[in-house]
Amino acid sequence: MKILVIGSGGREHAIVRRLARDTPAPDLHAAPGNPGIAELAACHDVALGDLEGLAALADELRPDLVVVGPEAPLVAGLADLLREHGHTVFGPSAEAARLEGSKTFAKEVMVAAGVPTARSVSVQDAAELAAGLERVNPLGDVPFVVKADGLAAGKGVVVTEDRAEALAHGESVIAAGGSVVLEEYLDGPEVSLFVVCDGERVVPLAPAQDFKRALDGDAGPNTGGMGAYSPLPWAPPRLVEDVVRTVAQPTVDEMARRGTPFVGILYCGLALTARGLRVVEFNARFGDPETQVVLERLSTPLAPLLLDAARGDLSAQEAPQWSEESAVTVVIAAMGYPAAPRTGDPIGGLDAVAELGASAIHAGTARDVAGTLVSAGGRVLSVVATGADLASARDLAGRAADAVDLAGAHHRTDIALAAAEGTLHA
Repeated sequence: MKILVIGSGGREHAIVRRLARDTPAPDLHAAPGNPGIAELAACHDVALGDLEGLAALADELRPDLVVVGPEAPLVAGLADLLREHGHTVFGPSAEAARLEGSKTFAKEVMVAAGVPTARSVSVQDAAELAAGLERVNPLGDVPFVVKADGLAAGKGVVVTEDRAEALAHGESVIAAGGSVVLEEYLDGPEVSLFVVCDGERVVPLAPAQDFKRALDGDAGPNTGGMGAYSPLPWAPPRLVEDVVRTVAQPTVDEMARRGTPFVGILYCGLALTARGLRVVEFNARFGDPETQVVLERLSTPLAPLLLDAARGDLSAQEAPQWSEESAVTVVIAAMGYPAAPRTGDPIGGLDAVAELGASAIHAGTARDVAGTLVSAGGRVLSVVATGADLASARDLAGRAADAVDLAGAHHRTDIALAAAEGTLHA
């Protein structure tokens, strides 16, 4: 099987790594890829924003399957264009990808489908922000949750007890030409669940938990994600079944009813609140860094699952099987991330990571003119480690993260700590 993976980040490297483990191994291609992906796949230098160029590449390669990784080309309609060219695509249409591209649209779908979520107000005018906060946070309830309505690479959300900060974030988003969604704060631990969808049926993967704040103790600004782990020993035993029954299947049914069937990954971001399960957000693709740990634990082949979904028929797929081991990933972020990451710094220590028995997933990396591996983004690498339990996987991931040599880099040291210590409860 020949597969073309669109993307250049850690999510795509993780997908390519897992596809390469299938038997027989597919003929793998990527566009544009990154130095880590290039070790496993033929990389083609076509920019993510060049939709016509990506379609032309697919026409040239004639792959059996195209997997679109990032959200921006999906929202821009790449999957539609590829299908118009006759390709089999794993990824939703632009209309279906609005579940991620517009939080207001996602709320409308959830309400229509009866999916439990936070109460919210959409605001397009800065003069309406204060009244909107009062509606969502009555009686002075805090924290305030203010989200940019469109794509923001995981960094468009402010959660704060400072009303002035909440208003300022909303005003800045609107001043830049956007709109905002104001939401009630959802208490309880958060969970990420990927669901493979064929437009009608859904197949859930293993749940994971990620860490959005930049610093230990969930301090600092929101990021695209600083680490993740799977499985979740503290989660309710029927969590996955409940999410499929109350969230994923009703959403896929509603999208089909609207004439815009959802084909691809429905990422369900969830909060297990004191009042029950609530949806925090939907994404229209694999999440990063949760993909790194979920696919690390996947024991059954990935390519047939994605291909059947892309063809619109998951009926013959059995439930995926999972390793009993735990997986932990820790993100290595560049100096200044998330506000103003520094790039161009040499990266070393990856041989030491491998010698420890961990894996380095490339995200924001590149080769300079001399062929040296250098940083090229905010989240530069993630190290992935497995172990018999979360404590051992955490220990190995921590040692691997410390082995990476990148000037000014930072990473969290508390990924999966509460779960490993047994202090986290649903």
